[in-house]
Amino acid sequence: MNPTKIRTTMAVKTHLCCLTLSMLLAACGGAGTDPNSGNLSGVTILAAASQARSTPLATVGAANDLESVANLQNLTPATAVSDGVSPGTSTWITAMEMAADQPMAAAPLPADVASLAQHCATPRPSGTIDPVTRQPYGDVQGSLTTEMQWITAFVHDTYLWNNDVPIVSMAPYVPGATVPFINPTDNSVSAQLLSSNFDVVNAYFNTQRTQQLTATGKPVDQFHFTVPTGQFSASATLSAPGPLSFGFELALLQAAPPRKIVVAYTLSDFNPADPSQINTNNNPAIANRIVRGTEIVSVNRVNVAQGTDINTLIELFQPLKGKRYTLEILDPGSATTRQVTLEATSLTTSPVPVYNTLANDPSVGYILFNDHNALAEYFLAVAINYLKGANQGAGIKDLILDLRYNTGGLVGIASELAYMIAGPASDGKAFANLATNGTYQAGNARFPFSGKAPGNYILPAGTPLSSLNLNTVYIITGSDTCSASEAAINGLAGIGINVVQIGATTCGKPYAFVPRDNCGTTYFAVQTKTTNNKGYGDYADGFVPLGGDTSAAPGSSNQLPGCAVADDYHNQLGGTSEARIAAAMYFRANHSCPAATPTALDNAAAQHQVLVRSPEKTIGIITPAAF
Repeated sequence: MNPTKIRTTMAVKTHLCCLTLSMLLAACGGAGTDPNSGNLSGVTILAAASQARSTPLATVGAANDLESVANLQNLTPATAVSDGVSPGTSTWITAMEMAADQPMAAAPLPADVASLAQHCATPRPSGTIDPVTRQPYGDVQGSLTTEMQWITAFVHDTYLWNNDVPIVSMAPYVPGATVPFINPTDNSVSAQLLSSNFDVVNAYFNTQRTQQLTATGKPVDQFHFTVPTGQFSASATLSAPGPLSFGFELALLQAAPPRKIVVAYTLSDFNPADPSQINTNNNPAIANRIVRGTEIVSVNRVNVAQGTDINTLIELFQPLKGKRYTLEILDPGSATTRQVTLEATSLTTSPVPVYNTLANDPSVGYILFNDHNALAEYFLAVAINYLKGANQGAGIKDLILDLRYNTGGLVGIASELAYMIAGPASDGKAFANLATNGTYQAGNARFPFSGKAPGNYILPAGTPLSSLNLNTVYIITGSDTCSASEAAINGLAGIGINVVQIGATTCGKPYAFVPRDNCGTTYFAVQTKTTNNKGYGDYADGFVPLGGDTSAAPGSSNQLPGCAVADDYHNQLGGTSEARIAAAMYFRANHSCPAATPTALDNAAAQHQVLVRSPEKTIGIITPAAF
């Protein structure tokens, strides 16, 4: 089975060809498929049961597009977090302001790009303020042609593979026309009707990317996309309430009828005024004793396995405000179902929902880390401090870092996490070097390991970071493990930390970018490639667990010691019986993989999971302050 995941939570992610959930369901059967057939052939969806703001960016017409579908376009407001030392006592700031030393402002662009900027077919009203930069957008009257000219100049000057971009006539790109659209996940082509100005600029931007392939035949650039600026700004504003959610994320284990949906995990909701307070009473799933592995049998009397009311099934993933849902569920290990009635609520979820020592060995710590967002700095610091004092004050000797659902985000957060694992021995070494196309020199930068908070996120500048000072870390991965998560793996391996990989091959995103607004559309074009302290960054085909205690070239290869292990929905995350955690502990004791675990030869057949989130989430966002 090749499961594809949809996760409708806050902020930013990567893959392209964004679809609404209804389009995804309809597209699964291929061109001309009846959307009510519910044929999700070969696809597994993991989705937060939360409200999504979906904007289709492409029309997918082939069944095989779903394997690599891009992401559900669902930019939802994030939670408020404090920028002071004491939670609840300081002012609220935006995610992007926390991600840079100054409000999000465009890094210097070449003159030809700057001269064409904000010449819009439909300018925003004079004086319209960008909620992220708090400066006027400065739109003036232009045309769709000037917007496409800006795209051409922007890509030509800043895109990492600018020499491979084709020259495409702008003439066919007008509202009402139908043009080819390339799915960046596999370079397949479908026809797209240009129904709006946004469709026009999005489709033209789609042509301005390389079609190179990696060694395994997948597109080098799967990460080229646009988002309406209003939605992107909303996702970057932490003072807005969290998205509607039932308090769990779902895995559709069987895509085509008979479908099968289980809970992947429950969400950890916290108090925005004091992140140390967990609001368990606010989580409908926890209140109804719903846990990982709970099967959803029906929703409002629509059978999950065979039901044809696709709209009702969609609401399981995107609940409506104020509507009550009766779910028939089957608890793990039970032979009889029960009914629960839920109403979605606004949750502010922790990026670090689980951290503890293992029940059977307090010298081993476990952290489930799901998002490289700004507020992760606070939660990671809390988790590391706890583990440093665990084991009766002796601290942990080894760490299992679970990144299986972490699609990336801020590279600066990954750098801090890596320091917290490695400790002072890493101080000053390169965590990530960013290289551009050679023309756009403003993009070259270096992220060093540092034992002090930079002041870009939650902790005040100069705050010492606690560290575990480990030589080995066991990292649980899946194909959702992307971008900043992969940068953490590569960065640690690059300074000689023994990184043992347990799970599945990662997604392969050694790239980053600075989002750019122009005329109400935010453009994401890859501008930098990241390398580690040894200069290695060629993992576009992902990091691969080799199936043993060897590595081709530690820190200089995408092959790592470890074991290929499928995701295990039958056991709880953080528990020693969960397959990937159990494999990590076996490897720790024996320096080999358990007998039931696939070896490197079987890795390609291991469970393939793609977390489908809003596309700007996972590519690794670099803020202008880093340039």
